[in-house]
Amino acid sequence: MFIGMMGAGKTTLGRSYAARHGLAFIDSDQELEARTGVSIPTIFAVEGEEGFREREARMLAELLGREDLVLATGGGVVLRPENRAQLRRRGIVVYLHVPPEVLWERLRHDRHRPLLQVPQPRQRIFELYAQRDPLYREVADVVVDGGRLKPAAMLARVEEAVRDYRSGKGEGAVVAEGERDA
Repeated sequence: MFIGMMGAGKTTLGRSYAARHGLAFIDSDQELEARTGVSIPTIFAVEGEEGFREREARMLAELLGREDLVLATGGGVVLRPENRAQLRRRGIVVYLHVPPEVLWERLRHDRHRPLLQVPQPRQRIFELYAQRDPLYREVADVVVDGGRLKPAAMLARVEEAVRDYRSGKGEGAVVAEGERDA
């Protein structure tokens, strides 16, 4: 399972990881949109963030029951304690850690993120990061630091971290940006 902030690359890396390892891939936000027939911003507009989080929790519980699945979660999935507990019980959780400055570079022109439709979206990214980073770390089996790396380099780091974790060398491992050439 891939967790992390919006714009961290969970969908891109999750899809690539699944393809390389012969696994199914689901992005929980995309799955929620497909099932409801409306966009995430529409769900937020009609039901508010709490309504969205309730739908997200139900979707997570269902998806975590599947085998051989790579799951990219929504960025706020870790806000609910029951979601964090479910994530810890099921599979390997990879936190794609991207600094908020880099997230701002990636997201500054994005008009489809409901939580960034505020007067100061850059400040909002920093606030969300401060709130969520400790929760991601609480749940993660491995933390992969990235930022300005290309997806292929990040994927290599994820695969190395997961391999190390499975072999017992990397419980709680952090693969940092400057640690090795990717």
